[in-house]
Amino acid sequence: MSIQRALRPRLRGPIVFPGSLYRSSPKKAEHMANTSSAKKAVRKIARRTAVNRARRSLMRTFVRKVEEAIASGDAAVASQALQAAAPIVMRAAQRGVIHKNTASRKVSRLTARVKALSASA
Repeated sequence: MSIQRALRPRLRGPIVFPGSLYRSSPKKAEHMANTSSAKKAVRKIARRTAVNRARRSLMRTFVRKVEEAIASGDAAVASQALQAAAPIVMRAAQRGVIHKNTASRKVSRLTARVKALSASA
């Protein structure tokens, strides 16, 4: 075995790409991007994944605020939280973070719960 080969670090475990929480299996690591266009595509995907993750997190935060307001039983706070959350959820659908039917279903169900809370109060 040559000295250079002996000193080269061995790849063990999953490969982690910069800016990514997703790990690829060692089998996929054998097929790394070779062409410049494929390397650029990997960089673009990593950036897009980070943006989408941030958008999804923001959407979930707003939805959670509505659900917490509903759980507390405060109709006014729940209504305000819903008015803030609905555009965020629909914007996530426009940007392709979630499907438009999923966004509509989320907003519809939250609206029904807030309406039921307001009617009972």
